[in-house]
Formats: sequence, C-alpha cells, structure tokens
Amino acid sequence: MKATIKTQGRQFTVQEGDVLFVNRYPETETGDSVTLDNVLAVGDGESMKFGTPLVDGASVQAKILENKRGKKVLVFKKKRRKGYRNKRGHRQELSVIKIESITA
Repeated sequence: MKATIKTQGRQFTVQEGDVLFVNRYPETETGDSVTLDNVLAVGDGESMKFGTPLVDGASVQAKILENKRGKKVLVFKKKRRKGYRNKRGHRQELSVIKIESITA
C-alpha cells in the first residue's frame, strides 16, 4: 500500500519500509514513534483514495531511526574590487525516519 503524505511543507509518496530524510521533528529522540496525519492519497494501484485535501481516518506510523545534521552548505558572497567577502556555513538538522505502517 502506498500513501502520499505531507510533512513539514514537503510531500512524499511512501510505502512500508521506506527510509526518509526530513527536517528534524522537535522534541523527539531516537526510537520515538511519530504519527503523520496529513495523508493526501492512499491505496495501491486501482483502489486509490484521494482526499479533499486530506483522507479522513488515514494515518502513517513512522519510527525515528536517527537525529543528525546534514552536510555543510557554504554561502560565499563577494563584491569584486570592493574588498567585501563574506563566508558563512549552514548545517540542516535532520531526522531519519522509517515508515512502519499505513492505515486507511
């Protein structure tokens, strides 16, 4: 069974056993369970249910495998011949989740 979910402003099409990298869920630890209630579509193949905008009674259970930080992204600004250089970095906080069950 597949489901299209919306979490933290992004949409994913998932099925049981999938592993996703999403923005970190606040106040969670490794091993916690998360219930994702924003299900936009659910089903498999011919028997798909589409919500308007959400499917009533559908939810997805996920388990947090790890909370970590992503790769560093460098932001470098420069204006030529002016002596202006600015270098900053950013590392995004991520949660690695595994989809355990989909209920429709």
